[in-house]
Amino acid sequence: MIKLLVDSSSDFSQEEIKKKNMAYVPVSIHLEDKDYLDGIDLRIDDFYELLLTASDFPKTSQPSPQDFLDHFEAAKKNRDQVICLLISTAVSGTCQSAKQARDMADYDGIYIVDTLNATASIRLLAEVAFRMMAEGESAPAIVDALEVLKKRVRILASVDTLEYLWRGGRLGRTGAVIGELANIKPVITVTAEGKVSLISKCIGKNKALSYLIRYVKEHTPDPAFPLYTVYSYGAENCEALEARLTKEGQTFMKRCQIGPTIGAHVGPGACGICYVESVAQ
Repeated sequence: MIKLLVDSSSDFSQEEIKKKNMAYVPVSIHLEDKDYLDGIDLRIDDFYELLLTASDFPKTSQPSPQDFLDHFEAAKKNRDQVICLLISTAVSGTCQSAKQARDMADYDGIYIVDTLNATASIRLLAEVAFRMMAEGESAPAIVDALEVLKKRVRILASVDTLEYLWRGGRLGRTGAVIGELANIKPVITVTAEGKVSLISKCIGKNKALSYLIRYVKEHTPDPAFPLYTVYSYGAENCEALEARLTKEGQTFMKRCQIGPTIGAHVGPGACGICYVESVAQ
């Protein structure tokens, strides 16, 4: 049997994990002098409510090799194959922990995919993997397809406040203050190298949403794959984006919430899109 393993940056709920029979490895989050396991004892909305009142910035700790080894040894015992879809190596050492655990397990049935991404992008790749599994494809064939497909996954989000980019060290204090005064709404993306990067600075919410719509027009989604909308905390901005997507004739399959791994940097009010770009581009 083939089994999918994801880390908590994928932002699957525990209900979804159980329903889809996935393996799950959580990231540890330290906030307000307390440690949490992402998705286990800290729900996404609870995280944002803590973030809004916290005096410090959350710190995350990657899973240990042992966290993966428990799953890998169980798979080895059952002769299952495991496909791991993990957060980008450019932002976390999670993949390295998984590779160390694979060496410790000494089992060839473990496949580790550096998705070069996070949040809804991992969900999208997981859904493709499930579809291929249902079609009877082998684990190596699925991994090969995902390695190609991940290069076409696009995720962009408009950030409603600059405070958390500053608190997370991705923006200087002076730039954050000036940006807030000028009503700057940055749009961020995950680059081909798997790094979180600023792609545009828009003045006001409407122009930020217009940028997202224009991007979708210029980088056409492949209709063979789902298009998701994404949001952090508070769905108002995401609802406005969805209305504009619908007006442009774009159909979205699901609204996905951004969890702590990326959400700590974008803060509440963020909204965006995630999809696979057409090969014609």
